Amino acid sequence: MHPFQRVFCSLPIGAANTLAAAALVTVGLAACSPKTEPSPADAAPAFVPPPVSSGPALQPTDLYHLESVSSVAISPDGKRVAYSVSHHDSPQRTTPSLMVIELPSGQPAAVGPAQSSGSAPHWSPDGKSIAYEGSANGQSGLWVAQADGSGATFIAPVDGTNAPVPGAGNAISWSPDGKQIAFVSSTPGPETAAADGDPHVFTRYLYKPDAAEGVHPFQDNKRLHVFIADVASKQVHQLTSGDRYEHSIAWAPSGDRILFESNMEENADENFNYDILTAGVSDGAIHRLTHQVGPKYGAVWSPDGSKIAYTHTVRPITSMETTAEDDHLYIMNADGSDAHLVTGQADLRYGMPQWSADGSQIYFTLQDHGQVRLEREPAAGGAPEVVVGGEGSLGYSGWSLAKTGAVAYAYSTPTSPPQLYVASGTGSPQQLTHLDQDVLGGKQIAPVERLEVKTKDGLSVEAFLTRPANVGASPAAHSVPLVVNAHGGPHGQQGPEFNSTNQIYAGHGFATLMVNYRGSTGYGQAFEDKILNDQDGGEMRDVLEAVDAALAKYSWLDPNRLGVEGTSYGGQVADFIPTMTTRFKASIPTAGVSNLVTETYVSYYHDYLPSEYKGRFNSPERKDILWNHSAVRFANKVTTPMLIIHGANDNDVPWVEAEEFYIALKEAGDQTELVLYPNEGHGIRGTGHQVDKLTRSMQWYDKYFAPPPTDERQHTAVGN
Repeated sequence: MHPFQRVFCSLPIGAANTLAAAALVTVGLAACSPKTEPSPADAAPAFVPPPVSSGPALQPTDLYHLESVSSVAISPDGKRVAYSVSHHDSPQRTTPSLMVIELPSGQPAAVGPAQSSGSAPHWSPDGKSIAYEGSANGQSGLWVAQADGSGATFIAPVDGTNAPVPGAGNAISWSPDGKQIAFVSSTPGPETAAADGDPHVFTRYLYKPDAAEGVHPFQDNKRLHVFIADVASKQVHQLTSGDRYEHSIAWAPSGDRILFESNMEENADENFNYDILTAGVSDGAIHRLTHQVGPKYGAVWSPDGSKIAYTHTVRPITSMETTAEDDHLYIMNADGSDAHLVTGQADLRYGMPQWSADGSQIYFTLQDHGQVRLEREPAAGGAPEVVVGGEGSLGYSGWSLAKTGAVAYAYSTPTSPPQLYVASGTGSPQQLTHLDQDVLGGKQIAPVERLEVKTKDGLSVEAFLTRPANVGASPAAHSVPLVVNAHGGPHGQQGPEFNSTNQIYAGHGFATLMVNYRGSTGYGQAFEDKILNDQDGGEMRDVLEAVDAALAKYSWLDPNRLGVEGTSYGGQVADFIPTMTTRFKASIPTAGVSNLVTETYVSYYHDYLPSEYKGRFNSPERKDILWNHSAVRFANKVTTPMLIIHGANDNDVPWVEAEEFYIALKEAGDQTELVLYPNEGHGIRGTGHQVDKLTRSMQWYDKYFAPPPTDERQHTAVGN
């Protein structure tokens, strides 16, 4: 659900990625691959993906051949860019390889040994070396390579955790002199032995893994700490310790301190809040810089070390999973004094900041009307200006700023998954990679069109329709089925960037509609807050009214062949809408919440719905609010055939949510099936499972989209 959550895994750290970046790429969410090392006798034959499909339509099996750029780092002098490429060429989850490209020639080279994985590159201050998270030759952890990608050396093992650490930032930071590297790794916590024993004994409020892990039913209770490695000797010492999680690190320009973030609340499991602290490099002395309510993210030093920029939310209850409140940009002095909101900011959600080389400007991502742009504004305050924009979206971790002012970034357009670009000065950006041209070059890519919807209660809602490429200028009336593809969150957004699900559906002859219903990001705080205290309410009506607007504008859409699907909160949309109307001929919820009451208590987090409903649920009356907004309560009203999909090890929305609704629908006599994918967490991430899910979904729609007789093809009103 959380649109921008960094996942630290107790698995090969080179496989760690960002949910956000992957969600912008394809149907699945890239995440950590389980660490399995079978013996030669047990090893299965090497998987060979099927060839790229022939013909103009993109097919589910083509997912095996799609690649995308994710983490990006430009060298200080702007002459090279290191970047990771996500590969989908096995049935398992995506794995990243690390590349470096020289400018302006555009000649790429692999970083690290053959058959290695790599991600999260960080340039040394002199630009001569790249530190990164990698795995090769049985060694996983911190690696350093030369600037051209050669000479990769293993520095230190790194262990992660499957505990939820949402919004965590950099896990690697060079010392100013380039002789040492700070990194984040884990050690066992005091509860680890009891929780791993027989029986499992739990004492923590948060005892389940994070959303993406998908392998273990319980969290490992390991704690993240800051370590320092000497590059030359490879000697490592632990800088921080204790029972908390220290992460999001930045070495001070003065060299004597390392910035980090940690939840310092007395009961951290029950009160999500990151504060900003420093640890002395020589003695490990901890100094807490912030004490304000609300989590802080992405703290980074100004070039001269006198100030710290970060983003911050300030409401008293903030969910560690997703939040309605937009992050905004703050600056404070290096000692924590004079913390203030930078003036002139947009009423939109800000991403983690970076300073310009002279300290006068701050760069950040901004979510706006279905897109993610790179912008900057004066550190002294002032209106933001666009640095990278256009139809499409910037990857969350996919941008980097050189001292020269050049920007390297990963960008997804309506016709391509994220590719690598570099922009310098006022000239046009240069595209450096064309990873998917062999797959997409011969395909018909469906265009994406914006649709403005005025709701009955006067709200302006934006939607995006993907129009099948084979729909001509004058298509026959009521000739094309329409599938609503609802986004998760609910505080997320959809837009015109490449979406492989929608493109595959377009190749199959379906149009898709993405609706940024009330509660979505990118439209201001007031718009996001309209979903508070009213889940499964106004936002569902927004979706239905957007469907009506699409049907009114595009006469070739068939009102009698409507489908709805989505993942996470999108799955909740697909759960609930069939309780409101009989218009939809098929629904495919994935990882959806059907019972808000049980979700509050069985998820790995317990603060999400209290933050949405402004308080805990400690009375029968408060619980009744959730029950009255739950799809399972109204299962007897459902006539839409439901294909319910879930990860068998989902701890964000545990699969009991699917089980409850499945049984309730069975008892109500509805046509329903339940599909559980093993070794999957929140969302379906394994490429093989994604292929299967898409194939099943199209078969489900085909089965229930059988066109009725002509005299029955009439538009049924909303709510009937």
